[in-house]
Amino acid sequence: MKMYSNRMKAIVCTKYGPPEVLLLKEVAKPAPKDDEVLIKIFATAVTASDIFIRGSQIPIKFWILMRLAIGLTKPRKSIIGLVLAGEIESTGKDIKRFKPGDKVYGLTGFGLGAYAEYKCMKETDSTYGCLAIKPDNISYEEATVAAYGGLLAFQYVEKGNIRPGQEVLIYGASGTTGTTAIQLARYLGAKVTAVCSTANLEWVKSLGADKVIDYTREDTLSPGIEYDFILDAVGKSKSSKLKDACKKALTQGGKYVSIDDGSLMLDSNRLSSIRELVETGHIKPVIDRIYPLESIVEAHSYVGKGHKKGGVVITISHNTKK
Repeated sequence: MKMYSNRMKAIVCTKYGPPEVLLLKEVAKPAPKDDEVLIKIFATAVTASDIFIRGSQIPIKFWILMRLAIGLTKPRKSIIGLVLAGEIESTGKDIKRFKPGDKVYGLTGFGLGAYAEYKCMKETDSTYGCLAIKPDNISYEEATVAAYGGLLAFQYVEKGNIRPGQEVLIYGASGTTGTTAIQLARYLGAKVTAVCSTANLEWVKSLGADKVIDYTREDTLSPGIEYDFILDAVGKSKSSKLKDACKKALTQGGKYVSIDDGSLMLDSNRLSSIRELVETGHIKPVIDRIYPLESIVEAHSYVGKGHKKGGVVITISHNTKK
């Protein structure tokens, strides 16, 4: 008879601070309630949200709301982590959408908890997460990038109502959101200009950008250039003369949006749309680096420097991993 442990490995964060506050520990394995599924996690990711939560570096305008949600003096949820990809191990009796063995991906929202071997989630969308069947043609590691970057890119690119032939500019094109947004805008028929650093110019062109602008060498745009839609994929906290110039380079009726314009919507229907575009080859998730769970401190240190290309992924090994 096969014996199952009621313990699991997890990264525990009991106080706000630098990456070193993250500790690998053994904790109790969760059990699903009637309306929950138990997910065996094979991959998670280090996102900008994780960095903010761990370091308590929350933008001022969100400070009170976020502190009430995640904890005033320390994280309310000691296991953080926003993104996961894995397999349904068991389900509560009220679950309709999933069954054991389903391969899934999603975000945990205010529920956090993805830095662990297992996580319980509800099948319905809420601020505590969204879950869907993962794309069949990519790895668990790639699925974490598709989930986080995909949800952000889809939510904000949709605001542009992009039509074929329109001019689109993506500022911060080499990050998790930017790399997905390039591919999505191209799929929608736009002509895409990508803004990134020197080292990433040719790389973002390979993702589908028609033109590239090096923000380290240029602080203005050529006269007469206008865009129908501009996506700021780095957020409002990072500014530059070039970004200011981009904001002014809109066509009449054009739109400028930032990923800081509101909260991320956790939507399993969007995850299903992402899956469709990934499986048909229109979007390819981009991974910068992969770390094992045991190297979470190193992964957080790297992401915190702000120079990653695509997503930074954490693998979680299980002795019974298939």
